[in-house]
Amino acid sequence: MGDTRPVYQRIADDLRDRIDSGDLKVGAQIPSRSELKRAYEASDQTVDRAVRVLKAAGYAQGQFGRGVFVTDRTPLGTLLRTTGAVDSPFAAQISAADTSLSWEATSVTTPAPRNIAERLGIEAGDRVMCTQYEYLANRKPVQLATSWEPLAITEGTDVVFPERGPYAKRGVRGRMAAIGVRVVRASELVGSRAATSAEAETLGCTPGQCLTVLERTHYDEDNRPVETSDVVVRADRWRLEYVIDYTA
Repeated sequence: MGDTRPVYQRIADDLRDRIDSGDLKVGAQIPSRSELKRAYEASDQTVDRAVRVLKAAGYAQGQFGRGVFVTDRTPLGTLLRTTGAVDSPFAAQISAADTSLSWEATSVTTPAPRNIAERLGIEAGDRVMCTQYEYLANRKPVQLATSWEPLAITEGTDVVFPERGPYAKRGVRGRMAAIGVRVVRASELVGSRAATSAEAETLGCTPGQCLTVLERTHYDEDNRPVETSDVVVRADRWRLEYVIDYTA
């Protein structure tokens, strides 16, 4: 039986196979549009669609005026999702031993969007502290996150700004404990979506490329949500590590 895949998919699959096998190495230029058209007897639109698929999967990236080149897909590291992981915004293990880790943060007061209000168990429009994080490895952005905390809990306290004040950089549990709120559990939902243009520019990928998104919410002992956040990383460069301890 003949190959029933659409031509654009066959081109993209063949190029992926060549990259995975090492025939096309990191930094190598993908065959030009004219070469692919000739090899597959395809139209401009079909070839362009195949290359878009390749870019969205993180296998290639365009360079203005030069062409499309194979990208490095070696994992940067692992996000540690364990009870024992340090309760900091950047709980990660980087592959390279000599990597310097840091982060930058900006906090603003804003009305809670409807989806965030639902996650926090508050009304849409209620005031929250929104903190945008950019995590850096050797000064290059590798992870983004946005955190929301109800101001009904933190306003007027020393922890209202997560990265400022006497309890800065202590993580959600440490900061909440400082104002008498005991955080007892967190839940995470893991999903994926396409990168926006702004995210792609920051993370060094292509708009539309697949990102991994972790939606995490912290709860106190009354099962009240006290913080929720979205962590965003490139799906082709990061793995997730979950450690599950069994108790008797």
